[in-house]
Amino acid sequence: MAGILQKLLSISPAQAGFARRRFHFLRDAARQRLETVGETFLRGYNLALADRGIESLAERLNVIDLEFRGYAFEGTAMGLDILDQLQPRKTSRIDNLLRGPGKPHVYMVHVGIGWSMARWRLGIERRLAQLNSLLQWLSLDGFGFHEGYFHWPRYAAGTPPRFRIIRGYGLRAFDQGLGRSLWFVGGTDLGYITSAISRFPESRRDDLWSGIGLACTYAGGIDSVDIHRLRLASGPHWPHLAQGAVFAAGARHRAGNVAPQTQLGCQLLCGLSAQQAANLSENMFRKVSEDAQPTYEAWRHLIRTQLQLDAVLDAERMVTLADQTEA
Repeated sequence: MAGILQKLLSISPAQAGFARRRFHFLRDAARQRLETVGETFLRGYNLALADRGIESLAERLNVIDLEFRGYAFEGTAMGLDILDQLQPRKTSRIDNLLRGPGKPHVYMVHVGIGWSMARWRLGIERRLAQLNSLLQWLSLDGFGFHEGYFHWPRYAAGTPPRFRIIRGYGLRAFDQGLGRSLWFVGGTDLGYITSAISRFPESRRDDLWSGIGLACTYAGGIDSVDIHRLRLASGPHWPHLAQGAVFAAGARHRAGNVAPQTQLGCQLLCGLSAQQAANLSENMFRKVSEDAQPTYEAWRHLIRTQLQLDAVLDAERMVTLADQTEA
């Protein structure tokens, strides 16, 4: 049965090609990098479909280049969750992954579950209810990324999701994932990305910018000059852009795979080192009250509030230093 399902459900790495997806891009280097991300995700997904057990799977995942390994675990989570829906067990494959080798990649695993939901759309509400009340929203982020990555023209004019489950706060989590997908669809071209976001209602742009900050700092693909331009382009949405960068640092730090683009993105979008941004993410995570609903938004709000406070204090220090210099 595993062999049959593997043949039926496998996805060719060619599906991650920009030419196949008809994605926009300006630079070959960015295209190649983002194609590698997609190919690594699909490698993890296809490995999971073999269903040879978590230990065997972990051995294969842990030889993947550290910088891209999180994407392999994300793809693996998609594959294992689909198998769990098709062949349920007393102890699910996803639970085994999260208790074992997937624990450091807990954020990416939850995003990968969202990919599974986007492909296997039965019982989504039941599936969400089984997940951690805070991290379940990352699954709807993954759902949003899937939709943008495979069906961007359907959303390009700001059309809302067509799924009954995506409502209320779920729309905001979905839009963060949709924003992340735009980083790929737009091939890191800032002009293309900002133009695309402008076609969405103002009420949805904060979360789209959050996804852009996350993708820029986790996946990378642009240099310091363009990251500075990105911060300027976000305008009043900067706190959301920066919050996304903090999320990226938190995910990479927890998994032990902080990369050069993580450092650069945090420094230029948040004014923090990657370590400081990761600490901020974890500290705010611990401060979230169980009474706050939804807890995921409380986490994001605490991060944005601290970033804005730090920006004000930095501005005041600069004014004081200028005054002292003049004196």
